[in-house]
Amino acid sequence: MSMSAAAVRFEYDTVLPAAVFEQITELRIHRPSVIKEEARRRKKRTALTPDGKLVLLALDHAARGVTQIRQDRLAMGDRYELLARARRILADPELDGVVASGDVLEDLFFLNYLERKQSGRSFLDGRLLVGSMNRGGIAGTVFEMDDTFTALTAERLAELRCDGGKMMYRMDPQDHASARTMLACSEAVNALRRRKLAAFLEPQGVLRKADSYEVQKDIATMVRQCGIASALGESSSNLWLKLPYCEGFAQVGRATTLPILLLGGPARETVADTLRDYADGLASSSRVRGAIIGRNLLFPPEADPLPMCRALTTLVHQNASLNQALGVFEGADPTRNGAMRKGSRH
Repeated sequence: MSMSAAAVRFEYDTVLPAAVFEQITELRIHRPSVIKEEARRRKKRTALTPDGKLVLLALDHAARGVTQIRQDRLAMGDRYELLARARRILADPELDGVVASGDVLEDLFFLNYLERKQSGRSFLDGRLLVGSMNRGGIAGTVFEMDDTFTALTAERLAELRCDGGKMMYRMDPQDHASARTMLACSEAVNALRRRKLAAFLEPQGVLRKADSYEVQKDIATMVRQCGIASALGESSSNLWLKLPYCEGFAQVGRATTLPILLLGGPARETVADTLRDYADGLASSSRVRGAIIGRNLLFPPEADPLPMCRALTTLVHQNASLNQALGVFEGADPTRNGAMRKGSRH
């Protein structure tokens, strides 16, 4: 990878000044009504996806106790850095939206209010807002498989005029808690459909190790999970699947007619590795319609996350090749807030 604009050091305060970050807490104390006001003001899309594809930024990891990025065990636990990186990525108008826990979603409403007061513009207009619903399976705990719905409800998502809800189950063949989580997911799919909201479901087959769970990405497990997840709830009409990429993914794509978004997983060592997985996944099946990605987009090995986002959205929304996407990454100008197709999808 050549030295490029992407390698420029990312300075948080150029995107999110410390004084603005501090004002979020003041608003939480003195003006909590801003959350509801901004939710009502936000201009929503007329359709979930104009081109049948989506790229969503995942901001819900810390709510499950997942904070590690490579060797930094607390990287995602720094809310200032997380919001600054998220705001930087939202400078790409080709990014469709975010998947966030309730507290992060509210932080974005507060930040949107502060920016709109100053500039008159809303960075949430035309974006999809998807709320994480079950965050109770705290990483590393004995109750991790009992992934209870401790976060946003379908009712709250509708109240905030969000566009959908995201949930997950992990199937451990030896743990009864997996069944309880699956039942809760089916009920959430139903609740979202009744409110005309999209449901994004991440099904995982896992095996228990000494002190952790290992996600199984073999074809047999993935195909089985597609069949199980697609049938959850009283209707699949509002359902999207979130799956990890694996070799031979074409066979996984044949296991369902539902649209699939590929997840990012643990942070990779290079941007090329991440983009290659998405390029291969998109080429493997017409069911693959984009990405829900968090750590690999927020914390690419290079400092600035925006060039990585532009490369990924070009790959998904403009049907670019891997080499073309890498070219966008290497040539992106981190000081430019414009778009390759400015405002074309919002």
